[in-house]
Amino acid sequence: MAAVAAPATTTPPNCTVYVRNLEERIKIDQLKESLEEIFSEYGNVIEIVAKTNLKAKGQAFVVFDSVEAAGRAIDEINGFELFDKPMVLDYARTRSDATVLREGGEEELEAHKRRRGAEKERKQAHEALEAQKKLKRPPGAVVAPNEPSGRPAKAAKGAGLKPTSGAAATVIPDEYLPPNKILFLRDLPDTADQDSLTAVFARFEGFQEVRLVPGRKGIAFVEYENESGAISAKEATSGMPMGETGKPIRVTYQRQ
Repeated sequence: MAAVAAPATTTPPNCTVYVRNLEERIKIDQLKESLEEIFSEYGNVIEIVAKTNLKAKGQAFVVFDSVEAAGRAIDEINGFELFDKPMVLDYARTRSDATVLREGGEEELEAHKRRRGAEKERKQAHEALEAQKKLKRPPGAVVAPNEPSGRPAKAAKGAGLKPTSGAAATVIPDEYLPPNKILFLRDLPDTADQDSLTAVFARFEGFQEVRLVPGRKGIAFVEYENESGAISAKEATSGMPMGETGKPIRVTYQRQ
């Protein structure tokens, strides 16, 4: 089948082509090989990203070394049949890791990943909030990630929730709180102290201090100069085993 004209798009041109409507039953290696053969006719392909998870099936990202090559591919291959299904092409909404690394180096790539992680967590927090609104939870109820819809969980005692007047407030589960610069640590071993926690969390950019809670074991706060440092620390330490028993610690953002 001949290629058809590319659809109108509001996505800004960039080096990465988003490909969808791909045959989901084809093995990833075979799919990437076929995409490489087709797209390399239009420029230098530096990376093809295709994943096996259910959400990403039928999709791929083809990364060129120039915006011009990506544009030529979209103009000429959109609608071309691959494994009996017409491909649908557009510019990707964000730059690929390979492009960021190539244009800005390791430091820019790390910043790009932190921004992506922050955006993902903001999206999760928003989705959790919307889910609670739809379920019309009673005041103070919390939606647990795998909780059956008919059995709302109770708000944890001492969770630091602020009372509201008028309509009941919707409580976001700790795991879906939006990023900020202060981390809340829980399930710490009794032996955890200022020095041992500082040794772990000072490795991340913008570390300022560890704050223990007088009279309370098992919890602490860690503050960074900005949320990017806190994001990196949370991603690296959440669920990390600590202490003699190796029990995983819980790391979330502090409620604002």
